[in-house]
Order: sequence, then C-alpha cells, then structure tokens
Amino acid sequence: MAVSCNHSAILFSPSTTGASSVSSSSSSSSLIGFPRFKTLRFKSRSVYSKSRVLYVSASSRSLEALIFDCDGVILESENLHRQAYNDAFSYFDVRCPPSSSESLNWSLEFYDKFQNLVGGGKPKMRWYFKENGWPTSTIFGDRAPENDDDRVKLIDTLQDWKTERYKEIIKSGSVEPRPGVIRLMDEAKAAGKKVAVCSAATKSSVVLCLENLINIERFQGLDCFLAGDDVKEKKPDPSIYITAAEKLGVSVTDCLVIEDSVIGLQAATKAGMSCVITYTSSTSDQDFKEAIAVYPDLSNVKLKDLEALLQSIVTAV
Repeated sequence: MAVSCNHSAILFSPSTTGASSVSSSSSSSSLIGFPRFKTLRFKSRSVYSKSRVLYVSASSRSLEALIFDCDGVILESENLHRQAYNDAFSYFDVRCPPSSSESLNWSLEFYDKFQNLVGGGKPKMRWYFKENGWPTSTIFGDRAPENDDDRVKLIDTLQDWKTERYKEIIKSGSVEPRPGVIRLMDEAKAAGKKVAVCSAATKSSVVLCLENLINIERFQGLDCFLAGDDVKEKKPDPSIYITAAEKLGVSVTDCLVIEDSVIGLQAATKAGMSCVITYTSSTSDQDFKEAIAVYPDLSNVKLKDLEALLQSIVTAV
C-alpha cells in the first residue's frame, strides 16, 4: 500500500541509491579561496520534490529511543559561531589580508559553505590566514605574526576570546531552541520513550547550550548524553550512536536519530539507525537521500508521525 506523509515531510528509502550528486560551487566574490580538496557532495533541493511511489517493507521497527544532535538540530548555532568570530576579529582589529581597510568579517554566505569544508575553529582560522595572508592585529601591535610561535599565539588568542564570546551569547537569553524541539522531547518522555542527545562538539559547549536552551531539568532528565569527548572518532564515524544505543539498552533498529547535516546522517545510518533531517540554511543543499524524511524544522512534526515513519520503513520504486 502507498504511504503518505503529513506536514510536508519528504520521504526516502534508506536503501535508495538515487541520482548522482554534484559538487557545490559558488560564483560569489566573497567565497575566496575555498579548500582545494574533496568536499561534501551536494544535491539541489528540487530533487526531493519529485514524487515517488512508496511501499511498506516486510519488516518494521518500533520507536523506543529518540536521539537528537545538538548544533543545527536543538540550536541553529553556526550563525552564532560566525557572530562570535566576527566579534573577535573586530575586538583585535584583525585585518586579512593585511592591506584591508577594515576588520575581517565573515559573511553569512561565506560561512554557510566554509563551516562545511573546514572543521574546528582553529583549523578554520589557520586555513583562512594561510590562504589570504597572515593578518595584522592588536595582538602584535598592529603587525602580522612573523614566525610559527606567533601564529600559534594569534590563533589561540582569537579562539579563546571567541569561545568566551560565544558563551556570553548563549547565556544572554536571546537564543531560542529551534521550533518544535522542546515539544517533541516532552512528547517522547511523556510517552515513555527514551530521549538522548549525541553531539560531536565538546562536552562543555554542549552542556552550556542544553542548560540554557532546554533548561537544566530537561537536560538532567535525558536518558543519555554523549559529546565528542566521549568517543574516539567523531561523526561521520558511527561510534557515538552505537555507544548511545548500548547505554540506552535499545536496539539500533529501534532508535530514530534527528540530524541536520549529511555528516550526522552518515553517522546514524552507519550505526544501523534510521534518521530524519531538519536542515538549516547551511545544510539545505546537502544530499539527504539516505534519510527517511526531511523537514525544514520540527514545528509541525509530532511523535506519532515519527513512530509511523519508523514502523513503515519504505522502499522507493
């Protein structure tokens, strides 16, 4: 029988190979000097609008545990990180290239792509400065770092200041969780489902976000909480999700993961878990063909919708 989907979700088969992907590119002059290495493969969102006939498979799964990523799912964090970087560049009057008349400012368009290509704050800055010229700043009396030790000091100073600024933004009370997240967590707990958060970020960063965005009581009520510090390999390695299933005492086939990026999707599917996507502006063009549903956010997604999805794993023809 055909399976329909409410709330404008887009359904996919975990086994569907789909059409070939194409690499993301940009003609904007602000996207200067992106890494010349193999990047994530992207697909136009128009691909997902094509109709497919979906049939229920012979085996079904039962939703026992709902697992949320943090950055991008509970919190649309990347623009906050961008804001904190730009505040650091302004505070230390970082000019890159050194001939610039104003402090460095990473645009939203640039950062949406850049953050998917170079992971981690220090690697981001090191790569950017190597490509565009080591900057002048007040850290060295308005001159550029002259040796490796100075460059390490520059990046460490900027990263430390940026981290503290990011914490201030999170604690300010002006940041809200993404739509539908809190309601869905509460629905799952009320229904006796296990609720977990698995994030690749450092534990201190995730704790800060969760305590301020979902409140301390909900955070302490989680059945499992894992951060990047808790596993040897980060996403797309499946370790964090396999570990979560073990701690929850639930089969991986009865877990449903909510992610926002193809890296998180790969981690979940490699662990043997089904995954739905709630994308952000920086991940909306990624290839989500392995997801069982794709949503712009969770505002209209109910627990019963997710249970129906998991119980009716489908095959597209």
